Amino acid sequence: MEIEERVWSELSFDYYSTDYNIRYSYRPDRGWSEMQLSEDEFLPVPLAAACLHYGSSLFEGLKAFRGADGKIRIFRLEDTVERLQSSARRLCLPVPTRMMIIEACTEVVRKNLRHLPPYGTGAAMYLRPVEIGTSTSFGVTPSANALFVVFCSPVGPYFKEGIRPIQVAVDREQDRVSANGTGDVKIGANYAASLLPYQHAHDMGFQSVLFLDPKEHKYLDECVAANFFAIRDGKYITPKSSTILPSITNKSLKQLALDMGLEVEERQIPVEELATFEECGCCGTGAIIAPISEIYDMQTEKSYFYGREVGPVSLALYHKLQDIQYGLAEDIHGWNTIVEE
Repeated sequence: MEIEERVWSELSFDYYSTDYNIRYSYRPDRGWSEMQLSEDEFLPVPLAAACLHYGSSLFEGLKAFRGADGKIRIFRLEDTVERLQSSARRLCLPVPTRMMIIEACTEVVRKNLRHLPPYGTGAAMYLRPVEIGTSTSFGVTPSANALFVVFCSPVGPYFKEGIRPIQVAVDREQDRVSANGTGDVKIGANYAASLLPYQHAHDMGFQSVLFLDPKEHKYLDECVAANFFAIRDGKYITPKSSTILPSITNKSLKQLALDMGLEVEERQIPVEELATFEECGCCGTGAIIAPISEIYDMQTEKSYFYGREVGPVSLALYHKLQDIQYGLAEDIHGWNTIVEE
């Protein structure tokens, strides 16, 4: 879609091509290259590259917003840096420096300003940092060479008609990750493993899957691409597990819940506790919060219902976070990075 034809408020949460992306390459004999500005939407990847055969790839997702005051804010960039570096270390990939990541993310926004949705449209700019291993080998070894890329796309709101509840299925027979595996880092392989159970749930009319812990299958873990949280008796309750990705959105919501006077509990949550919650939701960069109206256990065929409307606490948290992202509320926790134009 040409930029001149775009109606910002009608964008879906999908990929739209932009003008430029930022690239760095790594080789052991010279380290990281200088920043490269590219107009190419394709990557030069060898046939035998580690990323194509052995899952040597990681990514991140974050958003930039045009605020009510006209300023551009990237939300929680510093936290994204830390998580990306953790993922790189876990995959034995060269670790991009903090300044590389920050400069790539801010520069990709500057170079694609005409694709940044205006304030008031409900749309934002989604940034996608990616690192892939590019060494060639038939042996399963860490990739010494790598390519680090940051590209962006304007995206519409996750819920085009306003925040609304979704239906989720519990799958006791499929695991998102292994018990002592890579669940706590953001790598492509974790998402690949969730595709089959997601498709199964989608075919049954559900929008996501809620996985249980892979070791005992007794406790709630997380959804396909989002953390889980619940509200009960003035408490914000979210699972604690070594196999859960430390969600930056969940981290933000926990702090906002404390600011609102709620008690925060991060602990193991037995699946039977689903029957006791007042509100439930998934949280992540895309939707911020996707409230849950029903959770259906595919194996026991038991359903848990939380109402057809968004719960009051979930709705308040959603608006408080959005207000910070758009500069409508004071950023008292220093979560935003201002991009100078």
